[in-house]
Amino acid sequence: MIFAHARYARRAEAPQQGGSRHVDQRSGSPVKDFLTRRRRPGWRQHPLARVGPGLITGVADDDPGGIATYSQAGAAFGLQLLWTMPFAFPLMAAMQSLCARIGRVTGKGLAANIRAHFPPGVLYAVVGLLVLANTLNIAADVAAMGEAAALVTGVDRHLLTTLLVVLTVVLQVFVPYHRYVKFLKWLTLSLLAYAGVLFTVEVPWRAVLVHSLWPQLALTKESLAMVVALLGTTISPYLFFWQASEEVEDLGRRRHARALVDSPAAAPAELRRIAWDTWSGMFYSNVTAWLVMLVTAVTLHAAGITTVTTAAKAAEALRPLAGEFAFGLFALGIVGVGLIGVPVLAGSAAYAVAEAVGWRFGLERRVREAPGFYAVLAGSVLLGLFAQFLPIAPLTALFYSAVINGVVAVPLMGVILLLARRPEVMGPFVARGLTLWLGWLAVLVMGAAAVAMFVLA
Repeated sequence: MIFAHARYARRAEAPQQGGSRHVDQRSGSPVKDFLTRRRRPGWRQHPLARVGPGLITGVADDDPGGIATYSQAGAAFGLQLLWTMPFAFPLMAAMQSLCARIGRVTGKGLAANIRAHFPPGVLYAVVGLLVLANTLNIAADVAAMGEAAALVTGVDRHLLTTLLVVLTVVLQVFVPYHRYVKFLKWLTLSLLAYAGVLFTVEVPWRAVLVHSLWPQLALTKESLAMVVALLGTTISPYLFFWQASEEVEDLGRRRHARALVDSPAAAPAELRRIAWDTWSGMFYSNVTAWLVMLVTAVTLHAAGITTVTTAAKAAEALRPLAGEFAFGLFALGIVGVGLIGVPVLAGSAAYAVAEAVGWRFGLERRVREAPGFYAVLAGSVLLGLFAQFLPIAPLTALFYSAVINGVVAVPLMGVILLLARRPEVMGPFVARGLTLWLGWLAVLVMGAAAVAMFVLA
Protein backbone atom coordinates (compact mmCIF):
# COMPACT_ATOMS: atom_id res chain seq x y z
CA MET A 1 0.00 0.00 0.00
CA ILE A 2 2.86 2.37 0.79
CA PHE A 3 4.42 1.88 -2.65
CA ALA A 4 1.06 2.27 -4.35
CA HIS A 5 0.58 5.52 -2.47
CA ALA A 6 4.01 6.72 -3.58
CA ARG A 7 3.24 5.91 -7.23
CA TYR A 8 -0.02 7.81 -6.99
CA ALA A 9 1.67 10.82 -5.43
CA ARG A 10 4.20 10.97 -8.27
CA ARG A 11 1.44 10.76 -10.88
CA ALA A 12 -0.54 13.46 -9.10
CA GLU A 13 2.43 15.80 -8.99
CA ALA A 14 3.59 15.27 -12.56
CA PRO A 15 0.94 17.41 -14.29
CA GLN A 16 1.66 20.26 -11.93
CA GLN A 17 5.36 20.10 -12.69
CA GLY A 18 4.88 19.56 -16.40
CA GLY A 19 2.47 22.43 -16.72
CA SER A 20 4.70 24.89 -14.92
CA ARG A 21 5.95 27.90 -16.88
CA HIS A 22 8.62 28.70 -14.31
CA VAL A 23 11.83 29.80 -15.99
CA ASP A 24 15.19 28.92 -14.47
CA GLN A 25 16.94 32.16 -13.60
CA ARG A 26 20.33 30.85 -14.64
CA SER A 27 19.49 29.08 -17.90
CA GLY A 28 16.24 30.79 -18.91
CA SER A 29 14.98 27.37 -19.99
CA PRO A 30 11.68 26.01 -18.73
CA VAL A 31 12.56 22.63 -20.25
CA LYS A 32 15.82 22.36 -18.33
CA ASP A 33 14.05 23.44 -15.14
CA PHE A 34 11.38 20.77 -15.67
CA LEU A 35 13.91 18.00 -16.31
CA THR A 36 16.01 19.05 -13.31
CA ARG A 37 13.02 18.85 -11.01
CA ARG A 38 11.90 15.54 -12.50
CA ARG A 39 15.23 13.94 -11.61
CA ARG A 40 14.95 14.88 -7.94
CA PRO A 41 14.30 11.73 -5.89
CA GLY A 42 10.93 11.46 -4.16
CA TRP A 43 11.26 9.37 -0.97
CA ARG A 44 14.97 10.09 -0.59
CA GLN A 45 14.49 13.81 -0.96
CA HIS A 46 11.94 14.15 1.83
CA PRO A 47 10.97 11.16 3.98
CA LEU A 48 7.75 12.86 5.10
CA ALA A 49 6.75 14.32 1.73
CA ARG A 50 4.25 11.56 0.97
CA VAL A 51 2.20 11.86 4.15
CA GLY A 52 -0.48 14.48 4.49
CA PRO A 53 -3.08 15.95 6.84
CA GLY A 54 -3.60 12.66 8.70
CA LEU A 55 -0.15 12.68 10.28
CA ILE A 56 -0.29 16.31 11.39
CA THR A 57 -3.83 15.91 12.72
CA GLY A 58 -2.82 12.81 14.68
CA VAL A 59 0.17 14.50 16.26
CA ALA A 60 -1.86 17.63 17.06
CA ASP A 61 -4.13 15.40 19.13
CA ASP A 62 -1.17 14.78 21.44
CA ASP A 63 -0.86 18.46 22.30
CA PRO A 64 0.48 19.53 25.72
CA GLY A 65 -3.04 19.38 27.14
CA GLY A 66 -3.37 15.83 25.89
CA ILE A 67 0.04 14.92 27.28
CA ALA A 68 -1.08 16.27 30.67
CA THR A 69 -4.22 14.11 30.59
CA TYR A 70 -2.33 10.97 29.56
CA SER A 71 0.33 11.68 32.21
CA GLN A 72 -2.31 12.04 34.91
CA ALA A 73 -3.91 8.75 33.81
CA GLY A 74 -0.59 6.91 34.09
CA ALA A 75 0.35 8.55 37.38
CA ALA A 76 -3.02 7.98 39.06
CA PHE A 77 -3.91 4.51 37.73
CA GLY A 78 -0.63 2.95 36.69
CA LEU A 79 -1.09 0.43 33.88
CA GLN A 80 -4.84 0.07 34.35
CA LEU A 81 -5.91 2.49 31.60
CA LEU A 82 -3.54 1.41 28.84
CA TRP A 83 -6.46 -0.38 27.11
CA THR A 84 -8.19 2.93 26.37
CA MET A 85 -5.84 3.78 23.48
CA PRO A 86 -6.28 0.51 21.51
CA PHE A 87 -10.01 0.89 22.11
CA ALA A 88 -10.15 4.53 20.96
CA PHE A 89 -7.89 4.09 17.92
CA PRO A 90 -10.38 2.64 15.39
CA LEU A 91 -13.14 5.02 16.54
CA MET A 92 -10.90 8.05 16.17
CA ALA A 93 -9.46 6.88 12.84
CA ALA A 94 -12.92 6.20 11.40
CA MET A 95 -14.19 9.68 12.29
CA GLN A 96 -11.09 11.42 10.95
CA SER A 97 -11.24 9.35 7.77
CA LEU A 98 -14.86 10.43 7.22
CA CYS A 99 -13.89 14.09 7.71
CA ALA A 100 -11.06 13.78 5.20
CA ARG A 101 -13.39 12.04 2.77
CA ILE A 102 -15.98 14.83 3.04
CA GLY A 103 -13.34 17.48 2.40
CA ARG A 104 -11.81 15.72 -0.62
CA VAL A 105 -15.09 14.63 -2.20
CA THR A 106 -16.92 17.95 -1.86
CA GLY A 107 -13.99 20.36 -2.03
CA LYS A 108 -15.41 22.14 1.04
CA GLY A 109 -14.68 21.99 4.76
CA LEU A 110 -17.04 20.80 7.46
CA ALA A 111 -18.46 24.21 8.35
CA ALA A 112 -19.23 24.98 4.69
CA ASN A 113 -21.01 21.65 4.29
CA ILE A 114 -22.96 22.11 7.54
CA ARG A 115 -23.92 25.61 6.38
CA ALA A 116 -25.28 24.21 3.10
CA HIS A 117 -27.25 21.30 4.53
CA PHE A 118 -28.30 22.14 8.10
CA PRO A 119 -30.16 24.99 9.84
CA PRO A 120 -28.06 28.05 10.78
CA GLY A 121 -28.60 27.39 14.49
CA VAL A 122 -26.74 24.09 14.26
CA LEU A 123 -23.82 25.72 12.47
CA TYR A 124 -23.40 28.69 14.80
CA ALA A 125 -23.79 26.63 17.97
CA VAL A 126 -21.12 24.15 16.90
CA VAL A 127 -18.69 26.80 15.64
CA GLY A 128 -19.16 29.06 18.68
CA LEU A 129 -18.49 26.26 21.15
CA LEU A 130 -15.54 25.08 19.07
CA VAL A 131 -13.90 28.52 19.18
CA LEU A 132 -14.43 28.80 22.94
CA ALA A 133 -13.04 25.32 23.64
CA ASN A 134 -10.08 25.88 21.31
CA THR A 135 -9.15 29.17 22.97
CA LEU A 136 -9.18 27.57 26.42
CA ASN A 137 -7.13 24.66 25.09
CA ILE A 138 -4.62 27.03 23.49
CA ALA A 139 -4.26 28.84 26.82
CA ALA A 140 -3.41 25.57 28.58
CA ASP A 141 -1.10 24.45 25.77
CA VAL A 142 1.02 27.60 25.52
CA ALA A 143 1.34 27.67 29.31
CA ALA A 144 2.67 24.11 29.27
CA MET A 145 5.05 24.90 26.39
CA GLY A 146 6.50 27.91 28.18
CA GLU A 147 6.80 26.01 31.45
CA ALA A 148 8.53 23.05 29.78
CA ALA A 149 10.93 25.30 27.87
CA ALA A 150 11.71 27.19 31.08
CA LEU A 151 12.55 23.92 32.86
CA VAL A 152 15.12 23.09 30.19
CA THR A 153 16.61 26.56 29.62
CA GLY A 154 16.11 28.34 32.95
CA VAL A 155 14.66 31.38 31.13
CA ASP A 156 11.50 33.08 32.43
CA ARG A 157 8.49 31.02 31.34
CA HIS A 158 6.31 34.03 30.45
CA LEU A 159 9.00 35.31 28.09
CA LEU A 160 9.41 31.89 26.48
CA THR A 161 5.64 31.48 26.18
CA THR A 162 5.40 34.83 24.40
CA LEU A 163 8.23 33.95 22.02
CA LEU A 164 6.69 30.57 21.16
CA VAL A 165 3.29 32.13 20.55
CA VAL A 166 4.77 34.82 18.29
CA LEU A 167 6.66 32.11 16.37
CA THR A 168 3.52 30.06 15.71
CA VAL A 169 1.50 33.11 14.62
CA VAL A 170 4.21 34.43 12.31
CA LEU A 171 4.66 31.04 10.66
CA GLN A 172 0.96 30.56 10.02
CA VAL A 173 0.22 34.10 8.89
CA PHE A 174 3.27 34.93 6.78
CA VAL A 175 4.56 31.56 5.51
CA PRO A 176 2.57 29.81 2.73
CA TYR A 177 1.04 26.52 3.77
CA HIS A 178 3.04 24.38 1.34
CA ARG A 179 6.22 25.56 3.06
CA TYR A 180 4.88 25.71 6.60
CA VAL A 181 3.50 22.17 6.38
CA LYS A 182 7.03 20.82 5.85
CA PHE A 183 8.01 22.36 9.18
CA LEU A 184 4.99 20.74 10.85
CA LYS A 185 5.80 17.33 9.37
CA TRP A 186 9.33 17.33 10.76
CA LEU A 187 7.99 18.39 14.15
CA THR A 188 5.93 15.18 14.24
CA LEU A 189 9.19 13.39 15.01
CA SER A 190 9.14 15.07 18.43
CA LEU A 191 6.68 12.39 19.55
CA LEU A 192 9.51 9.87 19.39
CA ALA A 193 10.85 11.53 22.54
CA TYR A 194 8.30 9.60 24.59
CA ALA A 195 9.46 6.30 23.13
CA GLY A 196 13.03 7.30 23.97
CA VAL A 197 12.17 7.71 27.65
CA LEU A 198 11.32 3.99 27.86
CA PHE A 199 14.97 3.13 27.25
CA THR A 200 15.84 4.78 30.56
CA VAL A 201 13.40 2.89 32.80
CA GLU A 202 12.48 -0.70 33.62
CA VAL A 203 9.17 -1.86 32.09
CA PRO A 204 7.14 -4.97 33.11
CA TRP A 205 6.22 -5.87 29.54
CA ARG A 206 4.03 -8.87 30.35
CA ALA A 207 1.79 -6.81 32.62
CA VAL A 208 1.79 -4.03 30.03
CA LEU A 209 0.48 -6.42 27.36
CA VAL A 210 -2.30 -7.71 29.62
CA HIS A 211 -3.49 -4.24 30.62
CA SER A 212 -3.33 -3.02 27.02
CA LEU A 213 -5.61 -5.76 25.72
CA TRP A 214 -8.02 -6.35 28.60
CA PRO A 215 -9.65 -3.70 30.84
CA GLN A 216 -8.93 -4.29 34.51
CA LEU A 217 -10.34 -1.29 36.29
CA ALA A 218 -12.48 -0.76 39.38
CA LEU A 219 -15.57 1.27 38.45
CA THR A 220 -15.23 4.27 40.72
CA LYS A 221 -16.13 7.92 40.22
CA GLU A 222 -12.47 8.81 39.72
CA SER A 223 -11.72 6.02 37.22
CA LEU A 224 -14.85 6.73 35.13
CA ALA A 225 -14.03 10.43 35.09
CA MET A 226 -10.54 9.66 33.81
CA VAL A 227 -11.89 7.39 31.05
CA VAL A 228 -14.21 10.23 30.01
CA ALA A 229 -11.27 12.66 29.98
CA LEU A 230 -9.14 10.30 27.90
CA LEU A 231 -11.86 9.78 25.30
CA GLY A 232 -12.63 13.51 25.17
CA THR A 233 -8.95 14.32 24.75
CA THR A 234 -8.44 11.73 22.02
CA ILE A 235 -11.60 12.34 19.93
CA SER A 236 -11.90 16.13 19.72
CA PRO A 237 -14.02 18.38 17.44
CA TYR A 238 -11.15 20.65 16.39
CA LEU A 239 -9.46 17.66 14.74
CA PHE A 240 -12.56 17.05 12.60
CA PHE A 241 -12.55 20.59 11.20
CA TRP A 242 -8.80 20.65 10.62
CA GLN A 243 -8.73 17.29 8.80
CA ALA A 244 -11.44 18.26 6.32
CA SER A 245 -10.06 21.75 5.74
CA GLU A 246 -6.53 20.53 5.11
CA GLU A 247 -7.82 18.16 2.43
CA VAL A 248 -9.40 21.21 0.81
CA GLU A 249 -6.15 23.15 1.29
CA ASP A 250 -4.11 20.40 -0.35
CA LEU A 251 -6.63 20.15 -3.17
CA GLY A 252 -6.22 23.84 -3.91
CA ARG A 253 -2.46 23.43 -4.24
CA ARG A 254 -2.68 20.85 -7.04
CA ARG A 255 -2.96 22.18 -10.53
CA HIS A 256 -5.97 20.80 -12.43
CA ALA A 257 -7.19 18.92 -9.32
CA ARG A 258 -10.90 19.09 -8.55
CA ALA A 259 -13.29 17.77 -5.93
CA LEU A 260 -14.09 14.11 -6.47
CA VAL A 261 -17.76 14.85 -7.17
CA ASP A 262 -16.50 16.76 -10.23
CA SER A 263 -13.62 14.40 -11.06
CA PRO A 264 -14.66 10.85 -10.14
CA ALA A 265 -11.85 9.21 -12.11
CA ALA A 266 -9.37 10.26 -9.41
CA ALA A 267 -11.46 8.72 -6.62
CA PRO A 268 -9.89 5.23 -6.24
CA ALA A 269 -6.36 6.53 -5.73
CA GLU A 270 -7.46 9.50 -3.62
CA LEU A 271 -9.64 7.45 -1.28
CA ARG A 272 -6.82 4.91 -0.83
CA ARG A 273 -4.47 7.76 0.01
CA ILE A 274 -6.93 9.17 2.56
CA ALA A 275 -7.35 5.76 4.20
CA TRP A 276 -3.60 5.19 4.47
CA ASP A 277 -2.79 8.73 5.59
CA THR A 278 -5.56 8.96 8.19
CA TRP A 279 -5.31 5.51 9.76
CA SER A 280 -1.50 5.66 9.94
CA GLY A 281 -1.60 9.19 11.44
CA MET A 282 -4.13 8.18 14.10
CA PHE A 283 -2.13 5.04 14.87
CA TYR A 284 0.97 7.17 15.47
CA SER A 285 -1.08 9.46 17.71
CA ASN A 286 -2.57 6.67 19.82
CA VAL A 287 0.72 4.82 20.19
CA THR A 288 2.25 8.03 21.53
CA ALA A 289 -0.59 8.53 24.01
CA TRP A 290 -0.14 4.91 25.12
CA LEU A 291 3.60 5.53 25.56
CA VAL A 292 3.02 8.60 27.71
CA MET A 293 0.68 6.66 29.99
CA LEU A 294 3.18 3.81 30.15
CA VAL A 295 6.14 6.09 30.96
CA THR A 296 4.32 7.87 33.78
CA ALA A 297 2.87 4.60 35.08
CA VAL A 298 6.27 2.90 35.49
CA THR A 299 7.92 6.03 36.89
CA LEU A 300 5.55 8.41 38.68
CA HIS A 301 2.89 5.89 39.78
CA ALA A 302 5.54 3.39 40.83
CA ALA A 303 7.15 6.09 42.99
CA GLY A 304 3.85 7.03 44.64
CA ILE A 305 3.33 10.25 42.64
CA THR A 306 -0.35 10.09 41.64
CA THR A 307 -1.20 13.71 40.80
CA VAL A 308 0.03 15.59 37.71
CA THR A 309 -1.47 19.02 37.00
CA THR A 310 0.40 19.88 33.77
CA ALA A 311 2.57 18.13 31.20
CA ALA A 312 5.55 20.16 32.40
CA LYS A 313 4.98 18.97 35.98
CA ALA A 314 5.12 15.40 34.68
CA ALA A 315 8.46 16.14 33.01
CA GLU A 316 9.79 17.75 36.18
CA ALA A 317 8.72 14.75 38.28
CA LEU A 318 10.61 12.44 35.93
CA ARG A 319 13.95 14.15 36.61
CA PRO A 320 14.80 12.49 39.96
CA LEU A 321 13.23 9.16 38.92
CA ALA A 322 14.51 8.54 35.39
CA GLY A 323 17.41 10.98 35.08
CA GLU A 324 18.22 14.15 33.19
CA PHE A 325 18.05 12.50 29.76
CA ALA A 326 14.48 11.25 30.24
CA PHE A 327 13.45 14.59 31.73
CA GLY A 328 14.94 16.50 28.80
CA LEU A 329 13.28 14.26 26.19
CA PHE A 330 9.89 14.55 27.84
CA ALA A 331 10.13 18.34 28.20
CA LEU A 332 11.32 18.92 24.63
CA GLY A 333 8.56 16.65 23.36
CA ILE A 334 6.02 18.96 25.02
CA VAL A 335 7.41 21.97 23.17
CA GLY A 336 7.54 20.08 19.87
CA VAL A 337 3.96 18.84 19.96
CA GLY A 338 2.80 22.23 21.21
CA LEU A 339 4.23 23.87 18.10
CA ILE A 340 1.94 21.56 16.11
CA GLY A 341 -1.07 21.50 18.42
CA VAL A 342 -1.48 25.26 18.88
CA PRO A 343 -1.52 26.06 15.12
CA VAL A 344 -4.03 23.24 14.54
CA LEU A 345 -6.29 24.52 17.32
CA ALA A 346 -6.12 28.08 15.99
CA GLY A 347 -6.37 27.00 12.36
CA SER A 348 -9.41 24.79 12.91
CA ALA A 349 -11.23 27.69 14.59
CA ALA A 350 -10.31 30.04 11.75
CA TYR A 351 -11.47 27.58 9.07
CA ALA A 352 -14.75 26.97 10.89
CA VAL A 353 -15.57 30.67 11.39
CA ALA A 354 -14.55 31.69 7.86
CA GLU A 355 -16.59 28.92 6.24
CA ALA A 356 -19.56 29.62 8.51
CA VAL A 357 -19.81 33.30 7.55
CA GLY A 358 -18.61 32.95 3.95
CA TRP A 359 -15.21 34.64 4.22
CA ARG A 360 -12.26 33.81 2.05
CA PHE A 361 -9.94 31.44 3.85
CA GLY A 362 -6.83 29.34 3.44
CA LEU A 363 -3.26 29.21 4.68
CA GLU A 364 -2.06 29.58 1.08
CA ARG A 365 -3.73 32.99 0.83
CA ARG A 366 -2.01 36.21 1.80
CA VAL A 367 -3.29 38.26 4.72
CA ARG A 368 -4.88 40.89 2.50
CA GLU A 369 -6.77 38.14 0.63
CA ALA A 370 -8.30 36.57 3.77
CA PRO A 371 -8.14 39.15 6.59
CA GLY A 372 -11.03 37.69 8.59
CA PHE A 373 -9.59 34.18 8.48
CA TYR A 374 -6.20 35.32 9.73
CA ALA A 375 -7.77 37.62 12.34
CA VAL A 376 -9.54 34.64 13.94
CA LEU A 377 -6.38 32.53 13.73
CA ALA A 378 -4.11 35.12 15.32
CA GLY A 379 -6.75 36.32 17.76
CA SER A 380 -7.39 32.88 19.27
CA VAL A 381 -3.67 32.34 19.87
CA LEU A 382 -3.17 35.80 21.34
CA LEU A 383 -6.18 35.34 23.64
CA GLY A 384 -4.58 32.11 24.79
CA LEU A 385 -1.38 34.03 25.50
CA PHE A 386 -3.27 36.76 27.37
CA ALA A 387 -4.83 34.10 29.59
CA GLN A 388 -1.35 33.34 30.96
CA PHE A 389 -1.47 36.59 32.88
CA LEU A 390 -4.91 35.94 34.39
CA PRO A 391 -5.52 33.98 37.61
CA ILE A 392 -6.72 30.92 35.66
CA ALA A 393 -4.94 27.63 36.34
CA PRO A 394 -4.00 25.64 33.21
CA LEU A 395 -5.74 22.60 34.67
CA THR A 396 -8.97 24.60 34.98
CA ALA A 397 -8.73 25.72 31.35
CA LEU A 398 -8.15 22.13 30.30
CA PHE A 399 -11.13 20.91 32.32
CA TYR A 400 -13.56 23.39 30.77
CA SER A 401 -12.24 22.79 27.25
CA ALA A 402 -12.67 19.03 27.80
CA VAL A 403 -16.25 19.57 28.97
CA ILE A 404 -17.07 21.69 25.91
CA ASN A 405 -15.35 19.24 23.57
CA GLY A 406 -17.28 16.37 25.13
CA VAL A 407 -20.55 18.21 24.60
CA VAL A 408 -19.82 19.39 21.06
CA ALA A 409 -18.30 16.11 19.83
CA VAL A 410 -21.46 14.00 20.03
CA PRO A 411 -23.88 16.05 17.88
CA LEU A 412 -21.03 17.06 15.57
CA MET A 413 -20.12 13.43 14.91
CA GLY A 414 -23.76 12.73 14.18
CA VAL A 415 -23.81 15.60 11.67
CA ILE A 416 -20.60 14.32 10.04
CA LEU A 417 -22.04 10.83 9.65
CA LEU A 418 -25.24 12.21 8.13
CA LEU A 419 -23.23 14.31 5.68
CA ALA A 420 -21.10 11.30 4.72
CA ARG A 421 -24.24 9.27 3.98
CA ARG A 422 -26.09 11.87 1.88
CA PRO A 423 -25.89 11.37 -1.92
CA GLU A 424 -26.68 15.06 -2.46
CA VAL A 425 -23.46 15.85 -0.56
CA MET A 426 -21.15 12.97 -1.49
CA GLY A 427 -22.53 11.92 -4.88
CA PRO A 428 -21.52 8.32 -5.57
CA PHE A 429 -18.92 8.42 -2.78
CA VAL A 430 -21.19 8.07 0.24
CA ALA A 431 -19.62 6.33 3.23
CA ARG A 432 -20.46 2.67 3.72
CA GLY A 433 -19.29 -0.41 5.56
CA LEU A 434 -16.96 -0.70 8.52
CA THR A 435 -15.92 2.95 8.65
CA LEU A 436 -19.52 4.06 8.92
CA TRP A 437 -20.33 1.51 11.64
CA LEU A 438 -17.25 2.53 13.61
CA GLY A 439 -18.36 6.15 13.30
CA TRP A 440 -21.77 5.39 14.84
CA LEU A 441 -20.08 3.36 17.57
CA ALA A 442 -17.92 6.42 18.30
CA VAL A 443 -21.10 8.51 18.65
CA LEU A 444 -22.54 6.02 21.15
CA VAL A 445 -19.31 5.83 23.15
CA MET A 446 -18.79 9.59 23.21
CA GLY A 447 -22.48 10.12 24.03
CA ALA A 448 -22.14 7.85 27.03
CA ALA A 449 -18.93 9.66 27.97
CA ALA A 450 -20.65 13.05 27.79
CA VAL A 451 -23.52 11.84 30.00
CA ALA A 452 -21.02 10.37 32.44
CA MET A 453 -19.13 13.66 32.47
CA PHE A 454 -22.20 15.52 33.74
CA VAL A 455 -23.20 12.76 36.16
CA LEU A 456 -19.72 12.68 37.68
CA ALA A 457 -19.22 16.45 37.77
